[in-house]
Amino acid sequence: MKTRPRINRWTEARRELLFGDFSLKSLVQPHFVVQGSRVDNPVHGMEGIHQQSVDVLIETIRNDADHGIHAVMLFGVIDHSEKDEQATKASDSTSHLHQAIKQIKDAFGDLIVIMTDVCLCTATDHGHCGLVEHGHIVNDASVERLCEIAVSHAEAGADFVCASDMMDGRVSAIRHALEKANHTSTGVLSYSVKYASSFYGPFRHSADSSPEFGDRSTHQMNINSGYGEAVLEAKLDESEGADIIMVKPGLPYLDVLRQVANSVHRPVAVYNVSGEYAMVMNSAKDPESRKNMVCEIMTSFKRAGADVVVTYHAREIAQNAWML
Repeated sequence: MKTRPRINRWTEARRELLFGDFSLKSLVQPHFVVQGSRVDNPVHGMEGIHQQSVDVLIETIRNDADHGIHAVMLFGVIDHSEKDEQATKASDSTSHLHQAIKQIKDAFGDLIVIMTDVCLCTATDHGHCGLVEHGHIVNDASVERLCEIAVSHAEAGADFVCASDMMDGRVSAIRHALEKANHTSTGVLSYSVKYASSFYGPFRHSADSSPEFGDRSTHQMNINSGYGEAVLEAKLDESEGADIIMVKPGLPYLDVLRQVANSVHRPVAVYNVSGEYAMVMNSAKDPESRKNMVCEIMTSFKRAGADVVVTYHAREIAQNAWML
């Protein structure tokens, strides 16, 4: 599989995100994009985080950029009426997520690194990360759909497409699909080491992505899994052409993060997930206590080997000039 190291060096914002000193420029702010206009709905259980329509989102990103945040991860929230078995809306170029990508790129150019979630769970009527046949999640057919979604995001202007599904072989397939479509500067961030964790609850509520039946234990990693499987998954994705390797969640798996960082050559990201964020926001109400707690958490990620942190705390860190 072709590896393109220049992808991570393509723009100044990418270089600062991936190769600069660990700082505010190393943080990625997640966003939940919904249909409509002037929509700015607070997310239950995640103080300070909102579901936003594209027009409001653009202004939020503009304000964040003024405070030094130059990387975003976008999650499309799809209405139930538009969900189906094939996750058709996920690759629809007219969707609000695709429009958000285009408008952010038009408004900010290469100043903002745009990362997009490539998964089926938010667009399938059953809520699973892959296609379901006879009650089972099927791998290869799911990968085909993931490739279509990834290419549609690249065509809209995404800098990195983020494979969060944990299907086998999807990184090489997405890389091949991007190459075939001539999107040779679009990177692949792989959720290489993603556990079937209990820390995703607030996110699933905000993205409306909870499975209608069963769970995700057949594709996400077991919480009791040892270092060997984590390193195996990370190295496989690296060999398949992943440009960034992700570990998720963050705090319960700092030891895994260190093992992965020691084992791969590509930049390593960690996702400071919604449940971790909610714990901090619920336990540290005054700004000074929260500052100390958040900075301690970010320091732990850096010490464990993270080059990049996807965190809902990015905005508060930036607005208050908390030094990491």
